[in-house]
Amino acid sequence: MNLESLRIFIAVAADSSITQASARLGRAPSNVTTRIQQLESDLGVPLFVRTGKRLTLSVAGERFLDYARRMLMLADEARQVVTGGEHGGVLHIGCMESTAASRLPAVLAAYHVDFPGTELQVMTGTSGSLLEQVRTGGQDCAFAALPSALQGAGALAELGLSAKPIWRESLVLLLPESEAGVNAPAQVRTRSLAAFKAGCTYRAIAQEALGVAEDPEWKVQELGSYHGMIACVAAGACVALLPESVLSLTKTPTGLKTLPLGHADTCLVWRTGYDVPAFQHLLEQLDGVPV
Repeated sequence: MNLESLRIFIAVAADSSITQASARLGRAPSNVTTRIQQLESDLGVPLFVRTGKRLTLSVAGERFLDYARRMLMLADEARQVVTGGEHGGVLHIGCMESTAASRLPAVLAAYHVDFPGTELQVMTGTSGSLLEQVRTGGQDCAFAALPSALQGAGALAELGLSAKPIWRESLVLLLPESEAGVNAPAQVRTRSLAAFKAGCTYRAIAQEALGVAEDPEWKVQELGSYHGMIACVAAGACVALLPESVLSLTKTPTGLKTLPLGHADTCLVWRTGYDVPAFQHLLEQLDGVPV
């Protein structure tokens, strides 16, 4: 088993095709096939189920995929540390959709100017999933809104994580035109909340403020983007919680009402003791970022 074989395995898993992965990697299909066969022989299990020209991960392949990614990340981390940062390496950053839209572009652009040798890979997800990926090594760090259970002293430390507040977001409940007279969450009559899937801290905040758990009439419509949520609110079908920083980037239809719903910090979270140069550069970059 070697690192290049792991890279090839991950590429084939992503494309479900030897041909497509070969083209993306700039390798001959026969070479990719041989590498996969050697890896399977080394592990003693088939990593793919072959159906014609299409490949799908076997049960063993699904389990091995996460380990393969983590091994590559650990190898890159070791290279950065032993070279004192001369090898720019790769920094894997997780972030919420809201952060990716409103906060992160300027930070990453400045980082790239200062450290062009470091490759930045960004993946979005809910705060809950991002924290778990950082904890298990799937991401190097993440921008997340901490759930209430992890905001107490020592709660993150028990998971082996450290965090630093970076931005304070003003949260607003976006209401359809029919709710124009509403001045408090308890007055909302619409019984559908547009939100990201479970694990989203903002969703949890909205559900608590609206009393969703205590009222069986409430439904949660899970969507994958703020644009979709705003569209549903404009259609009169839902209410939605979002940061003002995101709302300011969109052309909100006239007639929609916003109701202030407090604040939430976006924190940079990382594994305690993780101090590779690429990450330290990001921390330094964030020191001058306006809250």
